[in-house]
Formats: sequence, C-alpha cells, structure tokens
Amino acid sequence: MNALTQLLGTEHPLIQAPMAGVQGAALAVAVCNAGALGSLPCAMLTPETMERELSAIAAGTTRPYNVNFFCHTQPEPDDAREAAWLFWLASYYEEAGLDINDVPRGPGRVPFNRAAADILERFRPKVVSFHFGLPDIDLLERVKSWGSVVISSATTIEEARWLEAFGVDAVIAQGVEAGGHRGMFLTDDLTTQIGTMALLPQIVAAVSVPVIAAGGIADAAGVAAAMALGASGVQVGTAYLCSAEATTSAVHRAALHTEAAHHTALTHVFTGRPARGIVNRVMRELGPMNPAAPAFPLATAAMAPLRAHWEAHGSGDFSPLWSGQNPSGCRELPAAEITRDLLPGFSGGR
Repeated sequence: MNALTQLLGTEHPLIQAPMAGVQGAALAVAVCNAGALGSLPCAMLTPETMERELSAIAAGTTRPYNVNFFCHTQPEPDDAREAAWLFWLASYYEEAGLDINDVPRGPGRVPFNRAAADILERFRPKVVSFHFGLPDIDLLERVKSWGSVVISSATTIEEARWLEAFGVDAVIAQGVEAGGHRGMFLTDDLTTQIGTMALLPQIVAAVSVPVIAAGGIADAAGVAAAMALGASGVQVGTAYLCSAEATTSAVHRAALHTEAAHHTALTHVFTGRPARGIVNRVMRELGPMNPAAPAFPLATAAMAPLRAHWEAHGSGDFSPLWSGQNPSGCRELPAAEITRDLLPGFSGGR
C-alpha cells in the first residue's frame, strides 16, 4: 500500500491508460480484476454507448475503475479553414475513388458536459480522470460530491501546479514519449514537452499530491525506474494495445509488430491536436504538423472516410496508429497477464 493505492482503493499503483477508439469495457474489467485500475475512455462515446459500457464494467467487476473525459473547448466551425484542408486532401479522395463532397460533419469527440455527468452520477465511479485540463468548476464540484477521486494529466510543471491549485487528488506526469494525445492545456508550444524521466521528478518536487508517471513505461524495469524517481504509481497504455481485450484494429496491431513502430511522431493531421502515433504515409506527405489542419477535434471528419477506405484494403496509411515511443511491451496476451508482468517493478517503490 502507498499513497496512491490508498487513494484509488486498488491493490497495485498501476493505471491502464484510457485509450479512446481501441478499447471498451472489457479491457477495463480485465485490468481491474487483476488488481490495478482499469479505465474507460468516454470522449468518443455517445450517451447511450457510455451508459452501456459503464453497465458492463459494473457487471464485470466490483473493484474500483476510472472513467476518462476530455476537457477541450469546442471550436467554432471555420468554413474557409475546412475548405483549405479539403484542398490538401483532394488528391487522396480522388485516388480512393471517394466523393469529397460527402465528407461528414461533426466534432468526433466531445468534452465532459452535464449530459455525461447525469449518466455518470448513476454509477459514481471511484475515479474520474480528465485530459486537457479540468471541466468547469460546477461540473468538477459535482464529480467530487459523489466521492470520486479526480486526476488529470500535466505535461509541464506549470500544468501540474495549476491542477493541484484547482483541487485534483493526483497528477499524471505525461512525458513526451506517451502515445496518443498530449494532455497539454496551458500552452500549445511543443518545445515545452519533455521526457517522462525529466518531467517526473520535477513535478514530484512541485506538488504535494501523488504523482503518476506516464510515457515510455512498458515493462517492470520501466516501472521501477519511475518509482525510483518519486512516482507514487504509473500509467501504462501502449503495452495494452495488443491485449486480447483491446479493440485495436488489425492494421494497427500489425503496425505495432513491425519496425515501423519504432518511428513515431507528434501529429495533428488526424484530429487537430498533437498526438503521438506511428509515422505513416499521410503523416510523411502532409507533414505531421500541418498548419492547414482544422482545430481539434474538427480535423477528424475529413480524414475518417480515407481511414475507413484504406483500412478495408488492409492499409493503415491514413489511420491514427497511436503508439508511445516504447512499443516493446505490445504482446498478444490477456490484459491480466500484461498487468501481472508489470507488477514486480513496484517491489522496491515507495
């Protein structure tokens, strides 16, 4: 037991990172039942799907679990910018034989709101986590009123201090190695983003709440390194991408087992916000950071038809192949076994 396990109510200070688009309740349940904290990402779920997934977790485990939400501000649609983005994508639509006039509209991801809180209140999860800061104070206080533990991601020391000042119970120190979306919210300057093992001890020194290390941790040795630097626990995502319970697509799984997985980059061409994924054709040809990309999450709509077309043809050239910089832990195993293999790293931790 340490400060984090006491806070979370888990056997082990290990959190399975919420990974939108590649998992549902099954992965969260498996990790929870292995003694760690399983997580359900809700940013891409409709209210009906969210309720169904939460019900599945409640039916599958009696242990604490984490429910994760985004806290971004929805941008106003910008017709000129979206038209410019479609111009960049026009040749790809022509190559695929798709009608660019049929591009769907919609945000793809929504921030935590009252409708989500209404559903969540019926389940009152032990942990609610946020990405891109925190929700409005009234929503945050509502979550706290259920007795839920609140955690959020910080990518800089300033963000960690900000989160502590606004009442989080623990901070996730997200190093630049981490796969998926950067949790950055006080800046959009990518030069501020540093590695986990540099960021972690600085955040530990800057805040008084437990700090959870995230990014590049794929095995027990990585866990031990994070704990030696003062972490109260770790969050692991990429190592679960090929687990039996994950819903990671066939092309994504295949990419994680190739040499290509060792070349990742931060890109915003898929969603409009920096996220780390395996470098593929569209990232190379458009540039991983293209100024024409619409604001998050509006960029998702125009890329979706291309992704669907090429994945149907067995290609991940237009897919967001999210992955951290250390894919060595990706194995086709049950999530419980992956969890157990990480636990020896805690034996010398505080």
